[in-house]
Amino acid sequence: MKIYLDLVFFLNFGFDLLLLMAVKIILKRNISLKRVILGAFLGSLSIFLLFLKINNLELFCFKLLISLIMLLASFGYHNIRYFFKNFVSLYLVSSVLGGFLYFLNNSFAYKREGLVFFHKGLSINIIFLVLISPLVIYIYIKENKLLKNQYQNYFPVKIIFNNDYILEIMGYLDTGNNLIDPISKKKVILINKELIKGKFTIRSPIYVPIKTVNESSLIECFKAKEIYINNILFKNILIGLIEKKIGIDEIDCLLNNGLKERILCLEN
Repeated sequence: MKIYLDLVFFLNFGFDLLLLMAVKIILKRNISLKRVILGAFLGSLSIFLLFLKINNLELFCFKLLISLIMLLASFGYHNIRYFFKNFVSLYLVSSVLGGFLYFLNNSFAYKREGLVFFHKGLSINIIFLVLISPLVIYIYIKENKLLKNQYQNYFPVKIIFNNDYILEIMGYLDTGNNLIDPISKKKVILINKELIKGKFTIRSPIYVPIKTVNESSLIECFKAKEIYINNILFKNILIGLIEKKIGIDEIDCLLNNGLKERILCLEN
């Protein structure tokens, strides 16, 4: 079997460069491109492992050592937490890319008849691998950022009502919720009316005007005994009841955007 070392080296270098760039973008590491290229070059030297007669455990240890060298060359060492994040991100990205390419290769290279799979002599073209890999990494980074931006606005909410009923739900810091009672100047958080049905009766409701794109109306509000957002006690907040369910996964409460500064300040 012929092995073209130059081709294997450049392929390995390209994939390592792609992985390190993904880590740089995801973790927003402020490092130069030269250092990333250096790390990818050192990682590509792993092709010489092809000529060593070693067992699987030794091969795993060598690969682990090379990945550590790649990370140190590219990102340096500031502290254990910084290095650990780099290490985990590298292997997560590598697993996503490797797993997807493995799936594609099996899809092309194997034929299924019932529960039996057999090789049909095809495999993914190298050019196809080169073209599809950046796309896979791009999609992964984009989805990773989307999830990170969304879930960083999730906060646990604990409401203690005047009858001592406790409601624990997940809240979302909504930039579109700037609702304030014009009289008391209290900020309003919104929950679905069904959550307190049969659990709590509002005796002295407060009606706050709310404007939507199509109409203006009044929303029924009340003051709870205590409200904790991300384990932080908030006073002088009103709870507004809405009829429709909130269309965000696992979210039952829309937090007021005016609470953002205090939540993030105390959280940090």
